[in-house]
Amino acid sequence: MRITRSVAGRRLRAGYVATTGLTVTALLLTGCGGSSDSDKGADADGNITLTVADFGQFGYKEAGLFEKYHELNPKITVKEDTTAEEKNYYPKLLQQLNSGSGLADVQGIEVGRIKEIVDTKADSFADLSKTIGVDEWVSWKAKQATAPSGAVIGAGTDIGPMSLCYNRELFEKAGLPTDRAEVAKLTEGGWENFLALGEQYKKKAPEGTYFMDSASAMFNAVVSSSPEQYYDASGKPIYEKSASVEKGWKLAAEAASKKLTQGLAQFEDQWQAALRKSTVATVVCPAWMAGQISTYAGDANKGKWDITSAPGNTSANWGGSFLAVPKSGKNVAEATKLVKWLTAPEQQAAVFKAIGVFPSNQGAYDLPDVKNATLPYFNDAPIGQIYADGAKSIPEAVLGPKDGVIKDSISTQINNMEQRGTSPDDAWDAAVRTIDKAIG
Repeated sequence: MRITRSVAGRRLRAGYVATTGLTVTALLLTGCGGSSDSDKGADADGNITLTVADFGQFGYKEAGLFEKYHELNPKITVKEDTTAEEKNYYPKLLQQLNSGSGLADVQGIEVGRIKEIVDTKADSFADLSKTIGVDEWVSWKAKQATAPSGAVIGAGTDIGPMSLCYNRELFEKAGLPTDRAEVAKLTEGGWENFLALGEQYKKKAPEGTYFMDSASAMFNAVVSSSPEQYYDASGKPIYEKSASVEKGWKLAAEAASKKLTQGLAQFEDQWQAALRKSTVATVVCPAWMAGQISTYAGDANKGKWDITSAPGNTSANWGGSFLAVPKSGKNVAEATKLVKWLTAPEQQAAVFKAIGVFPSNQGAYDLPDVKNATLPYFNDAPIGQIYADGAKSIPEAVLGPKDGVIKDSISTQINNMEQRGTSPDDAWDAAVRTIDKAIG
């Protein structure tokens, strides 16, 4: 998941991450050299313009990194071409790859697409394995972008370690603990404990409120915390027999039947309104979700929310992207240097500070802007510590080329159980029909 870039002047904020601040010196120390003779895109004076095509909100503009790169490398100018929605970006990228034209010097790739790109288009991208220092990344992140040949076709930008965001004010009104350590203890046994907490909430819930926003979000968290998800290691779809899918579906059906969820499609208008009106008490919270909540809940709800660790002892990953360098570009060497710089610890920490997306480069975890990070909006929750701890327990999962299609199809049917009262059996059959038609 990539945060959608705002329109009409409204910027999604990350709840104003409070840290000790990156110094200009720290950024300068990781600067690159000038243009390379191997690049063909320089003008007569040696000036190069590098193009970066991405989607949503990668945070480079907000962190001022492209301007900083130009200061460090005066002959290089970086221009960003952003598509607001990834669902519109990806078909265009495939079309450009198939035609061999129109590609930027650097292309963003969403984690839900990386397996398909690795399987079908790896030869179109430069191998970054000797450039980015794959040992710096959480191990599973680098493997997601690694082709069978050993080539690494994408440098990891961010990850989405899971946490739990909860409305302290609603918890207090329902007679539940509000301290983040106490809340974590109540759910440490796993998502079953989370639902049990929901039943406690329901007994004294303020009128018109619900324990969770969406059972599909919980489903995704359950599946994402398991190494076995929608595909096996051979690339065969196994979603119908996957233990994690079965568990997630059962819990989602239980949440729907017990009316613990408001049944909202996340990010849509009704979901945004629910945050603003404080009608939901919990939201499953990958790192980037805090920015969504603080934006749509608004200033009136500042301090009413908090963040604690996700239920269970195994975290999940939801989201994250990569930067890749097409071989067909005129500036492959310089584009590779830019990717290395953008995904170095200092720059990933700067992006985290700017928009709240969590670094995939482990070298960033000990930097002050990550390690000491808190979110004032969320009662000064120590997010640097919470997310880093979560990142360490994320299992190495097998990804498939149509993970996103499968997840979205199941989520749609979970929403039908919540909103329309569709039976679990009918909803599951509908999901299977949709998925099988889509993946062949």
